[in-house]
Amino acid sequence: MKTLLKAVLGLLLLAVVLVAGGVALAWAPDRPVETLKARWAPAPSQFITVQGMQVHLRDEGPKDDPEPIVLLHGTSASLHTWDGWVEALKGQRRVIRIDLPGFGLTGPAPDHDYQLTRYTGFMKAVFDQLGLKQVVLGGNSFGGTVSWMTAQAYPDRVAKLVLVDAGGYPYKATSVPIGFKLAQIPALRPVIANVLPRSMIESSVRSVYGDPSKVTPELIDRYYELTLREGNRAALSDRFKQSPGGEHAELIKQLRQPTLILWGSKDGLIPPDNAEHFKQDIAGSQLVMFDGLGHVPQEEDPARTVAALKTFLNLK
Repeated sequence: MKTLLKAVLGLLLLAVVLVAGGVALAWAPDRPVETLKARWAPAPSQFITVQGMQVHLRDEGPKDDPEPIVLLHGTSASLHTWDGWVEALKGQRRVIRIDLPGFGLTGPAPDHDYQLTRYTGFMKAVFDQLGLKQVVLGGNSFGGTVSWMTAQAYPDRVAKLVLVDAGGYPYKATSVPIGFKLAQIPALRPVIANVLPRSMIESSVRSVYGDPSKVTPELIDRYYELTLREGNRAALSDRFKQSPGGEHAELIKQLRQPTLILWGSKDGLIPPDNAEHFKQDIAGSQLVMFDGLGHVPQEEDPARTVAALKTFLNLK
């Protein structure tokens, strides 16, 4: 009996040591935004004050463009997700991309309000601050949700709409990043606030790519370090709690802007049948499906996806 008890205690001690060692290796407290700017906010990055936040954005291309293109990233991403598109567009069009509240270098909202209607009000404030009368508004995933909701709320400010694997309807995901799953468990919030294995970020990013081999160490660095921006992890948990998704789907049929819908055929997070739903509900919309691409097609294959946008905007 004593031998068995010693064996059990030994196993428990070993488990504690292994867990403690794992936590130590994955220990990753929040990082102040100032420590991240050198790598992730070189020129042409700038920060503007909007609703009490220092909002990180990049504004490139000809400033006399009457309808600038404004691009919004998805959950846990940043304005860098549009690098390839901006490189292809900025020679002809003004392109503005933003780190939304709760993400990237912008970080958390002072009032911790992440309701979708709060984001649409934020977008109007950005338009006003930058003097944008009308824009071509595009977004991926959660940024797509914010885009179409802003177009519905302020139709006079959005001339055209571009939805890239956008949220909007209730859906059944077949592949959810592990980081998203953990952020939706309230009991884990104290742990998540200080522990972040880089391998978890790698797994999450690979899960949204149609071809995971395209996920580079540099890409993982970006997602990892910007997730560590002070307040972003808490904001992600708050947003999932406040905005479960699909709660405003009935508004989609009210959209009247010319709309381009782009989707990756291998999107396991927001499945491709959602693209068909958008096309059915938005009168006159165009749908382009990309074989082999996943949930972030603009990042996975910028050249192929931006070509569809150029056709939509009559650009060479």
